[in-house]
Amino acid sequence: MMHMTLYWGKDVTLLIDSWKTDSWLGYFLTLLACFIFSSFYQYMEDRRLRFRSLSSSNNNPSQPPSSAAGPAAPLLSKYRRSAKFATAFLFGINSAIGYLLMLAVMSFNGGVFLAIVLGLAVGYLLFRCADEETLVVVENVCACA
Repeated sequence: MMHMTLYWGKDVTLLIDSWKTDSWLGYFLTLLACFIFSSFYQYMEDRRLRFRSLSSSNNNPSQPPSSAAGPAAPLLSKYRRSAKFATAFLFGINSAIGYLLMLAVMSFNGGVFLAIVLGLAVGYLLFRCADEETLVVVENVCACA
């Protein structure tokens, strides 16, 4: 039976019917998987934002347009196009991971909820909390965008 309120216990069905926990060991391994997966989400988001900032920094506006008209100009446009596709691919991966984490939280198990929130916080601390540099100003505060 699916719970509609937050509950605490080792009996969890997570994402698919075959992922059921009925022992404490299985429950703690599930919590560990949720923690690692949510930390990995923050790592992938950091990689996407860094790749996006690197690909946009190649559009150096300080260079005059006449210097880009040489034989390297077609190579730059191919690089920018592949960088856009790679950024879009990483965005799709991050969105899928974010929605899977949301569905896992919707199991309404308190331990799963705490494991995911703590994993997101630790992942943010490890991978996205840059003290000396600011990468990208996030326009959308939604976690999956």
